[in-house]
Order: sequence, then structure tokens, then C-alpha cells
Amino acid sequence: MSINEQLADNSRSGTNVKANHLLEKSILPIESAQRPITAWGFVWIWVGIAVIIATFQLGANGVSGLPLLQVIATILIANVILALLMTLTADIGTEHGLSFSVYLRAPFGIYGTHIPSIFRGLIAAVWFGIQTYLGALALNGIIEYLTGFSNWPIWYLVFALVQVANTSLGIKSVERLAAIAAPAILAISVWMYFTLDVLAQTKGINIWTFAGTMDVSILTLFLANVAFWSTLAIDIPNITRYVKTRPGARGFIARNRNIFLAQLVALPITQAWIALIGAVSFIAAGDWNPITVIQGQSEGVRLVVLLVLVILAQWSTNNAANLIPASLAFVNAGAPYIKYPMAVFIAGVVGTLSMPWAILDNLFAFLFSYGSFLSAIGGIMIADYFLIRKRRLNVPELYSVSGQFHYYRGVNPAGLIAWLAAGGLAFYSGEWAFVVGLVLGMVMYFVLMKYWIMRKYPQKEVTEKNKDNYLATSTGMDWRYNESSGSFQRVRVDRD
Repeated sequence: MSINEQLADNSRSGTNVKANHLLEKSILPIESAQRPITAWGFVWIWVGIAVIIATFQLGANGVSGLPLLQVIATILIANVILALLMTLTADIGTEHGLSFSVYLRAPFGIYGTHIPSIFRGLIAAVWFGIQTYLGALALNGIIEYLTGFSNWPIWYLVFALVQVANTSLGIKSVERLAAIAAPAILAISVWMYFTLDVLAQTKGINIWTFAGTMDVSILTLFLANVAFWSTLAIDIPNITRYVKTRPGARGFIARNRNIFLAQLVALPITQAWIALIGAVSFIAAGDWNPITVIQGQSEGVRLVVLLVLVILAQWSTNNAANLIPASLAFVNAGAPYIKYPMAVFIAGVVGTLSMPWAILDNLFAFLFSYGSFLSAIGGIMIADYFLIRKRRLNVPELYSVSGQFHYYRGVNPAGLIAWLAAGGLAFYSGEWAFVVGLVLGMVMYFVLMKYWIMRKYPQKEVTEKNKDNYLATSTGMDWRYNESSGSFQRVRVDRD
């Protein structure tokens, strides 16, 4: 059956949104006209995402045993390579307008998707709690300085509710905050750098000739930075599906041109810059956290400005990198009963119950533990999207309870076996975890899918001759859900 016959058949049978647990408005494909984020908007989002407290520690860890210039060069190169990998998964959003959790129905099955997607969602929720806790401490610092009143749990609750409300308003609200926060964060960070440099000079230290005595290798620093954004490397479609694209752009670069500036320039440079500040803080004061160092020497406006940086950094990161991924994973699991605003609230509650103030004491152990399994998901996504399906996707079947992606009782064994095996091996691979998980996940999934699963469960987008029927943006088409008929249509993009 061709895609056109299939769509017609779906239309005749009809599927009511309320009766289908795979359907909910917030996880339907995003059409070209519904994508508001410009290239610069995406840049500001990534700047806001990249400024997080843990990045300071990456720079400090590096400079404890390597010259500063080598540390910054290593971090920059590592993030460029990661960004290149991330552009591959980003195409799922720009081409088909799909969220991460919905796309995982292809390699994992309509029920199997819940295992990796909720795993990612829980991690995102925990990170929301960590970032909110850090922001609450900064808020408490401002209030305590101005009034003498100190109670960080109250400000945690206030800050959490504000972020949940902001993210619930949708992607445009997230972009607006980023456009305000990112330039302010960059300006304050420049002030931080010069403040720390002056501190180092007063102690007779030249930050660019400083040499640490710890045993740190360039390879270890490189691999740690590649693994750092393993979370967004897999679920970046959650954001890129809202980035403006040019309908009919066949070439990968042309189709994703609004992605490249943010991911290949803004991410590496911002990450390297913030790591530089952490390194300089370590050189000047022996403390990786510049917030603590400068806060101990500041008062008045300087102190308030410093703490505002912390609040804006946590807020802008939480919106795009934590609350959106977590909420979409929860919507996918609870559709059609859990709506997007409710899912955002659930993410906030889960993040709080994880007791993030305790996780902070073991932050890097936490990072490496989950990074192993997330890298394996990335390898599976790349193998499925590019090697198996060659970017073509039978999108209507992703929302069909008994369709192509039902596999064996709703689970694709190839996806789960490859994920657990590759993720498990990566977990015990030490500093090579990200590379092992990514490569093994890709290879194992490809072999299992090609020589086992597809022989039992044929994939229409792979076997049908007219491949363009399963493309969207690159052929000037959109996937559109018709609620009245309960069916999907593939429609020409309105360019007006």
C-alpha cells in the first residue's frame, strides 16, 4: 500500500484523539508555518543553555593539570565535534517536525519508546531541580543582602513556579526569555573574567602561563566535554522542530542553515568561554566556582549583578534543556490525558523530589552514569534515521496503535537490545563511555534491524519505490493531522 492509499485508508477509518493514546496536540508534527524561531533566536537559546555552573568545573578540572590555552582549545574542538553530531539528530526536527519521544517510536516501538524517553525525561527533570536550586540560592543571596531575610526553600518554590509558568506558555515564550537573558549573561560574564584576572594579578599570577600539577590528559578532558551535552545531542529535535526552515530545501546544509550558527558557533564558543572563567577562577583563588569567589569579595550592586547572572543562567537553561524535554516525554507517556502544561508541572515536581541539593555533591558521577546510556540512544537514532530509513519516515504510522511501528507487542526488540547492551558496555568503559555507547548502539541496532527485524516487520519507507512520499520539508510538504477525520494528510507548504 502506498503512502497516499494509506492516508486515505486512515481517513476512512478515522481515529479520535481522545481514543488514541499516541495522540496529543503538543506531540503532533510541527508544520512549517508553526515554526517561529529564527537563526538568531536559536543562537540566543543555545547561549542561554551553555551557561551552566557545571561548565565552570570542566574548565577548572582541565587547568589543574594543563596550560590554559590547551584547555580552552580542547573544549572548543570537543564541542564543535559534538555539535556536528548534534546536527544529524537535529534534522529529525527540521525535516519532519517531530519531537524526540515520538520519533523514538520508530526504533523502539510505540510502547518501547517509553523506556528510553522517560529515562531521558527523568534526567531532564533532575537537572531542572539542580538548576532551580542554584538559582534559589542566588535569589536568597539577593534578598538576604537587601533585607536580612534568608530562606532558600521559599525562593526555590517561587523560582520553580515562575519557570514552569514561563515554559508552559510555549516555545515563543522560551525564545523571548533567551533573547533577553543571553546578552545579559554574556555581558556579566565578561565582567567576571576581568574581575578574576585582576584578582590573579594581585597575587602575581599570569593566568596564561599558569601550569597545574595534577595528572590531567587532553584526551580525558576532550572525552568529558564530548559527553557533557549527550542529553541534548539526542533530544535536540524537541527544539529544532520549531526552527524556521526553507521548504523544498533538498540539501542538508540548506535545510538546516538556521541550525548551524547556533550549534557550530554559539555552543562551542560559549562553552569554551564559560569554561575559561571557571579555569581563571581556579587559578586566581583555587576554587572552580567563580560565583563563590566573587561573591566573597563583592557587595552592593556588584553582588546583585553577580547573582542575577546565576538566576538568568539557570532559568534560560531550564526552559529549553530541561523542562521542554521532560514535559514532552511525560506527554508522550500519558497522552491524551496529560497535556503539555500539566506535564511541565509534573517535571517540576519530579525535579524537586529528586533532592537536587544532594545530587550536586556527586554531580560528575551522575553525569557519567546516565551519559553512557544516552550516547547509545544517539547511536541508535543516527543508524535508524540515516542508515536504515535514509531520512524517510512513515509519520502517520507513528501515531497508529496497530500499525507499522507496533512490532512485537508494541516493542522493537532491536532498539531495546542495542540500547541496553551498548549502554551497559559504555557504562563500564570509563572515560570512553560516550564513544563506546554511540558507536556500539549504532552498529548493533543497524545489524539487528537490517538482518532480523525488517525481515519480520517490513518498513514501508524503506521498501516503497517512491521515496519522496516519506519526506516533508525537503519536498516542500508538511505532515498535518486532521482532527475531524482523525487522520493525517501530507500537504503542500503554504509559502505565503
